[in-house]
Amino acid sequence: MRRQRTPLLRPALERSDATRPGFFVCTADLEDEFIRALGTERVIALIRAEGDGRPLDTFLNQPAQRDRTTAQQLRRFFGTKKGRKIHYGRVLVEALGPDRVPAPLAGLFAAL
Repeated sequence: MRRQRTPLLRPALERSDATRPGFFVCTADLEDEFIRALGTERVIALIRAEGDGRPLDTFLNQPAQRDRTTAQQLRRFFGTKKGRKIHYGRVLVEALGPDRVPAPLAGLFAAL
């Protein structure tokens, strides 16, 4: 399993006062923020609506995915094919309502 960079970066971000105005940080990554904002059931429905139901089911049945949470599985699924992150970035953004914008993005938009 690949090691997360966040634990290494967190102390540096805390020392640099990353909470100051104008600095916006995603918990894991942008996909994680979208999944949290939309909910895993909605993200799965969007994936199926985009015609990727079969690849998703195949991916979810792999032994390496069994111990991951649904959100972790979805994040990993987006990175399994070239262009999928870009494609689903658009799909997930378009599915967001104005009341469901992830906090880092809402902060960035408010600062512009």
